[in-house]
Amino acid sequence: MSETQEFTLTLTQESDYVFRIAFDDTPIPELVTDETAPLGGDQGPNPSRLLVAAVANCLSASLLFALRKFKNAPGTLVTRARATLGRNEEGRLRVQHIAVTLELPEAVADYQQAERLLAQFEHFCVVTGSVRDGVPVEVSVRDRDGQLVHHSEAE
Repeated sequence: MSETQEFTLTLTQESDYVFRIAFDDTPIPELVTDETAPLGGDQGPNPSRLLVAAVANCLSASLLFALRKFKNAPGTLVTRARATLGRNEEGRLRVQHIAVTLELPEAVADYQQAERLLAQFEHFCVVTGSVRDGVPVEVSVRDRDGQLVHHSEAE
């Protein structure tokens, strides 16, 4: 059975590298992003930080869901993520590695079905699975009049 969903975001440049992100058709508050200094002014997280936060958040939610699925009532989870940035063969800066550490609030022995849930929770994380597999991205650029001025197919 195939299930697809879509959602949209709208980014509006406020100044320089500062963008306001609206999560269309939702009550979610807007988010401001910016590049780090010296390019930007650090007025919000940059895209690399958002990517790493999305991976860490998704893993945290997946672990929490798995814990609760097996009738556990954990305390507060704490997750730490570390990203390594480096240059690729073309000299372009890329996220080369993401390390995520999820901290259980109780001893693992206190959880029902701990071995089973720990073996499974990562597989239900949408973001981590997508990043690990690679995501085809199709890019289009339109001018003020709506004319398509650039298009690259998903790879």
